Amino acid sequence: QVRLVESGGGLVQPGGSLRLTCTASGFTLNYKAVAWFRQAPGKEREAVSCLNSHDGGSYHVDSVKGRFTIARDNAKNTVFLQMNGLKPEDTAVYYCAAEDLALGCKNYRANEYGKWGQGTQVTVSS
Repeated sequence: QVRLVESGGGLVQPGGSLRLTCTASGFTLNYKAVAWFRQAPGKEREAVSCLNSHDGGSYHVDSVKGRFTIARDNAKNTVFLQMNGLKPEDTAVYYCAAEDLALGCKNYRANEYGKWGQGTQVTVSS
C-alpha cells in the first residue's frame, strides 16, 4: 500500500523547535521531489519547503528561511523538516507530499503532487 505518514507535530512555545518526519511505504522517496505544505484555519495551503528530486537542491518560503531545514534519509525512506525558532504564525496542519517532478520543486504547486500524507498539527503558543 502506497502511503505517506507524517509525525512529530505538537504544541510548542514560541522560539521552540519541532522535527517533523515524513515516512513513505509502498514506494521510495529516492529521486522524487518531496515537499512540506501547511494549511492554517481559513487560509490556503502553502508550500513551506521542498527537496528537488535529483540534485539535492531545496527551497524554503521566505517566511521560514533561516529557521527551517529540510533533509532526506534515503536509508529510512524518510524526509525531515527541522523547525527552529517557531512563531505563532507557523501554527498549521503540516502535510508532506511527493511526486516525480523533473524541474526544481519550487516550480510546482500543491495540485501537481500526487501522493500526500494525512497531516500533523503544529501549534505554537505560549
